[in-house]
Amino acid sequence: MTIESSTDVTLIADLHINGRWVAGESGDRFPVIDPASGRSIASFAIASDADCTNAIEAASAVLPSWSSTPPRVRSELLTRTFQILKAEREALAEIIVRENGKAFSDALGEADYATEFFRWFAEEAVRVAGDFRLSPSGDKHILVTHQPIGVSLLITPWNFPAAMATRKIAPALAAGCTVVLKPARETPLTAAYVVDALRRAGAPDGVVNLVTPVPTGPAIARMLHHPAVRKVSFTGSTEVGRILLREAADNVVSASMELGGNAPFIVLPGADIEAAVQGALVAKMRNGGSACTAANRFYVHSSVSAAFTKAVTAELSRFQVGPGIDRENQLGALVSVGERDKVAELVDVAVSEGATVALGGESSAEGAFYSATVLTGVQHGGTITGTEIFGPVTAIVEYDDVDEAVRMANDTIYGLIAYVYGETGQALSVARRIDAGMVAVNRAVLSDPAAPFGGMKQSGLGREGSSEGILEFLEEKYIGIEL
Repeated sequence: MTIESSTDVTLIADLHINGRWVAGESGDRFPVIDPASGRSIASFAIASDADCTNAIEAASAVLPSWSSTPPRVRSELLTRTFQILKAEREALAEIIVRENGKAFSDALGEADYATEFFRWFAEEAVRVAGDFRLSPSGDKHILVTHQPIGVSLLITPWNFPAAMATRKIAPALAAGCTVVLKPARETPLTAAYVVDALRRAGAPDGVVNLVTPVPTGPAIARMLHHPAVRKVSFTGSTEVGRILLREAADNVVSASMELGGNAPFIVLPGADIEAAVQGALVAKMRNGGSACTAANRFYVHSSVSAAFTKAVTAELSRFQVGPGIDRENQLGALVSVGERDKVAELVDVAVSEGATVALGGESSAEGAFYSATVLTGVQHGGTITGTEIFGPVTAIVEYDDVDEAVRMANDTIYGLIAYVYGETGQALSVARRIDAGMVAVNRAVLSDPAAPFGGMKQSGLGREGSSEGILEFLEEKYIGIEL
């Protein structure tokens, strides 16, 4: 099923199984909603249990031939996909905006970021290292090589519907794995567009499959118990990640988990306030705050808190809010009214716990919009400092002692990313003490296909991107040779 959009973009709203777009066994569909208007923009096929099984078995059937395909050939497929999506970046961004709601500038940034994973892993496909050496006893030679782990189930969230798909598909295919992609129900059109780009680039039938089962949980559990599935890669909440890990345990399925975050943003005494404010705007407001990397808790030293708060509030007061398809708007809609209401409730609870709304705190009458918001007087340990906000709310906690700021930053089950602004030496010293897989020092964006993305503690297992990303889809094999 294809649907013409307001421009030349064609939206695909079917499953992709064994190289074909199919409506699904049941013929049932679910609506895809534009969160800016509340209107349905597409009707996407629901995958039945049989559809999900067919997708896994298609991926399993083609696995031997795809895994034995020369790395250069796999690389060239990813390069062609990169070229297609690069040429169609605005079309991809429009689809992201229409089903996710984010500002067009954010969507365009995501389209570029997502596309780069195909280029990066096209290069990594031909550079998987091995080892060959004589054993210490001299009785044999040790050969260490890698082989594809097998059929991989990829589960992606709604907040970065293109980038989270490509960050998993590209390394899996580069490694020689075949995949079944299960995108978020809110944003399946973007995933279908990416899969179609791979199809147009020449992906063999069965190498890339897409299913959208409803309800999701039971279907994923059944897929994880299929003997052909040997890998699950999930991006989403820690709560769901725990469930998937339990399900994966039954068949000892390898699991990569990119889970929740609760990122601290620390402003040290003596920090460049102008730089810290500009960094805060990006770290907080990129993607409307709906990112696991979004700054969530702002710990600002008392010597600079007044100046920082005043400047941030002034900047955010000028943010233009409205439908993301209007390119002048800097803050689009949240993905749904339900998500908007979660953010509004968090702000209400923070106020009841003593915080003050210095700016914003308002929901729209129509659409899933929430205004850019600044909360002052927030106390560490309150509900909002212990919750991933996933919205455009800046919660400021004032502190006096740097050691206390570090303690508060680490006082969480999460450890994905942190931000530190200050004099370089002190900022680096603080960064080393933060329990997070990634720390940004005097900058607001860290994500890069060439860098290892992942967290500590309950923010996940494994790394995506960089040279580590392809290793998540490879098994290490040792062969002893008598020479």
